[in-house]
Amino acid sequence: MAVTEPAPAVPAEPHAPPTPTAAPNEAGETPGIPQEGAHREEKGEGSGGGEGSEGGAGARPAPSGRTVRGTGYESILRRQSLRESAARTYARSLPIVPVRARGLTIEGADGRRYLDCLSGAGTLALGHNHPVVLEAIKKVLDSGAPLHVLDLATPVKDAFTSELFATLPGELADDARVQFCGPAGTDAVEAALKLVRTATGRDGLLAFTGAYHGMTAGALAASGGAPDVRVTRLPYPHAYRCPFGTGDERGAELSARWTESLLDDPKSGVTTPAGMIVEAVQGEGGVIPAPDDWMRRMRRITADRAIPLVVDEVQTGVGRTGAFWAVEHSGVVPDVMVLSKAIGGSLPLAVVVYRSSLDAWEPGAHAGTFRGNQLAMAAGTATLAYVRENRLAERAGTLGARILGQLQGLAAAHPCVGDVRGRGLMIGIELVDPDAAGPEDTAPPAAPALALAVQQECLARGLIVELGGRHSAVVRLLPPLTLTDEQATAVLDRFADALAAAERARVPRPSPSRRAPAPVPAPGPSH
Repeated sequence: MAVTEPAPAVPAEPHAPPTPTAAPNEAGETPGIPQEGAHREEKGEGSGGGEGSEGGAGARPAPSGRTVRGTGYESILRRQSLRESAARTYARSLPIVPVRARGLTIEGADGRRYLDCLSGAGTLALGHNHPVVLEAIKKVLDSGAPLHVLDLATPVKDAFTSELFATLPGELADDARVQFCGPAGTDAVEAALKLVRTATGRDGLLAFTGAYHGMTAGALAASGGAPDVRVTRLPYPHAYRCPFGTGDERGAELSARWTESLLDDPKSGVTTPAGMIVEAVQGEGGVIPAPDDWMRRMRRITADRAIPLVVDEVQTGVGRTGAFWAVEHSGVVPDVMVLSKAIGGSLPLAVVVYRSSLDAWEPGAHAGTFRGNQLAMAAGTATLAYVRENRLAERAGTLGARILGQLQGLAAAHPCVGDVRGRGLMIGIELVDPDAAGPEDTAPPAAPALALAVQQECLARGLIVELGGRHSAVVRLLPPLTLTDEQATAVLDRFADALAAAERARVPRPSPSRRAPAPVPAPGPSH
């Protein structure tokens, strides 16, 4: 994919970790690692340029002008497509081969550098290879401590739970239990659903349209688009695409009233459920923050009816939204919190934290062979402490508001930007077809093809972004919490340039009778 102009320079990441090394080949080059010029970014000479991010015949030049040999990134991509499952997602839209990473930056085997605003789908709160994370992992490795301990107590686990409890809402932390699950967020969702069903003796579940809770059977059943007779779907407030056609506060009020009606009407067909599961900001659903008053209303509705409230903080937690936990924006204290991604400091870790009154499990009622991941706990402790001590949640709120404001200004000049929304450094830009007339008083139809084009133009300029939303028409930004002002400017400049390029390349919309079907949205990242 050709780049029409040089990408802007990116400031160096502070406290850069040591460069990994490998044995050189016969040509004196390190296989799979860019050679000369690979660290020019440390001097402010960032590169998003060059061709061939999608592969092709022949080797590509590194920024120094030399050819990257060794493993050959095109060959790696080709073997991946032949060997790996058709379920792979990111590899399709981001055909790169990362070989080194630091902070916001990924370096590919083709010698190009990318600004990573995906951050492992929100996993990398401190970006790639942050020194405090590397030091925590190294300390465990050097100590000779066991790396696999099932659910036995260890000093590493004790330090992690102590730091975790120090960050929780006080009312919950004072009376909490923690269950270590399998390594992914979807495992923690499964555990949470099992927990409330065991504690209440009930079976049903309340979930919301647009939700995403994971890819295992129970978690997927609670996500949008997956039917399950035990799950009752409730309307999630959405100011831009309100299910009631009213938007804003009125739409949230109607959502709450509908919830109360279903629960209190003896003929609604909905019996008192085992729990309600909700995201304070829907991520895969299109970066939709729940109104704070609506969250408080859901807390009152569930508390008055003895229904446990489960909040999924897998992607929103650890400072991402401008508060340490997204639910804290509303002041709500849930009965259960589902945590993963950033709590492991880039390594697999997932837990459920819940009120002790729900701890009705028998020994062995829920387990997981890898629930004692010592390296992840050490990395997680370091990450939680760093975010807390350096007030990165507050920083995310301030910087995120500034980015939202700049994107809203950009939207004024681009009719294809239907909505800009988010909280903290969890940001979404919904792209629409402004020329297509939708139903009266509704937003224009989503433009997934344009969103895909913008993502590809971003990649061509050395910027990694993700797509989400109901029709994969929302460009998502999830940069690390360590993002600097200068780096934020570089991200916005590249995005603005990519948006303009995608708009210029738009093909005129065909007549309705010959319109091609919209692309099928790819599934979101697994918890």
